[in-house]
Amino acid sequence: MPLKIDMPSPSGEALKKARLQTGLSQVDAAALMGYPVQSGSRGGLQSRTWQALESASDPRDMPGPIFAMFQLLTGTHAEYVLVKRDAPAD
Repeated sequence: MPLKIDMPSPSGEALKKARLQTGLSQVDAAALMGYPVQSGSRGGLQSRTWQALESASDPRDMPGPIFAMFQLLTGTHAEYVLVKRDAPAD
C-alpha cells in the first residue's frame, strides 16, 4: 500500500527558511533539486528559478512533492527520513 504523505507547497519564505536550515546556498539547493543554474551578471553562479521560488513577489511556488523530496534529501522532513535499502541477498 502506498504511503500517504501530506505535501503542501511552501511559501517563498518557508522555502528560504528550509534552505537556510540546511546551510545550502540557492545555487547548491537548485543543483540538488535539478533546477537550472547559470552564470550571473556579476560572475559566479545563480539560479533564477530558485530565486523566483523564494521571492514573495513571484506567484510561483515549489510543488509540494518536490519540497517534500528536498526535505527528505536534506534530512529536514518533520516525519520521515530516507534510508538506503539493503542489497538483495543472492
